[in-house]
Amino acid sequence: MTYNKTFTRRSALRTLAGLPLAASMIGVPRLASAAAPEYVFKYGNNLPNSHPLNIRAQEAAARVAKESNGRMEVRVFPNNQLGGDTDMLAQVRSGGIDMFNAGTMVIATLAPISAITAIGFAFSDDQEVWNAVDGKLGNSIRAAFAKVGLYTLDKMWNNGFRQVTSSSHPVATAADLDGMKIRVPVSPMGISLFKSLSAAPTSLQFSEVYSALQTKVVDAQENPLAIVQTAKLYEVQKYCSLTNHSWDGYHLVVNGRAWRGLPDDLKTIYARAFNEAGLQQRDDLVKLNTTLQDELTSKGLQFNTAEADSFREQLRKAGFYAEWKQKFGAQAWALLEESVGKVS
Repeated sequence: MTYNKTFTRRSALRTLAGLPLAASMIGVPRLASAAAPEYVFKYGNNLPNSHPLNIRAQEAAARVAKESNGRMEVRVFPNNQLGGDTDMLAQVRSGGIDMFNAGTMVIATLAPISAITAIGFAFSDDQEVWNAVDGKLGNSIRAAFAKVGLYTLDKMWNNGFRQVTSSSHPVATAADLDGMKIRVPVSPMGISLFKSLSAAPTSLQFSEVYSALQTKVVDAQENPLAIVQTAKLYEVQKYCSLTNHSWDGYHLVVNGRAWRGLPDDLKTIYARAFNEAGLQQRDDLVKLNTTLQDELTSKGLQFNTAEADSFREQLRKAGFYAEWKQKFGAQAWALLEESVGKVS
């Protein structure tokens, strides 16, 4: 049979125009097509392409496409392409995007227990972190996300221990933070931590950090070294103080409705790919941090090692630990101390 090409194209357009809007939404089945996947997930994050998280995320996305035989596609949108942290968090809840790598302090606005892993000086090394977030404490946090409509992948991804950078002076002891204008994430924990250390914290989305430092809205910021490097914060900062004051990681959260809409076999493929990529990314970041100090020194940053005991003493005096133990509750605090020992 011979078909009229013009008629076929117009008919197709009329047919598509008449389809319900929901059929074209991200995270729900699409019309079967030899070229198009049945399911497409949009994954937004705030990190540059060069960050280990995005390198491994792209690998995981490719694995999902291959193992699903093209039935599922994960599209990665790095570097705040889909908005700032709070924007993307709202979008993943509403279904505007399907997945977001939520920082521990940012997502605490929805599930406060998430911020417990950011408690100042709670962890002494990476292994203590993984014991906590892969164990009972992590399970408790993931259960809290489920209550606000988010499915959370089992393995957290690594952001690393946070350090303080400044354009004015190095931070060697807690006294050096007195009055310092420092950017912190949009979270109660970040504000509380640095107020307790007598600094002057300001909450800004990460997409605003570079310009805020450049224009002197703030003099300092605190982030892991990989962020300082990939976001080129060394261009607008002079000093980097190795405080290790707080550990930060990423929960990969998925819109609950989109997750429930996936067939079981695709759920398995998707979760396996991203959980295994997360374990690789953890190691990537640890290895990267061993080389970054030399690289950032060559970019002009001046490094010093801070005295952790002076910060802990100041936090105790300010009642920081007592306040947050009360806020998180005895049960959550006990799960933290089960992994790291007494925190106070």
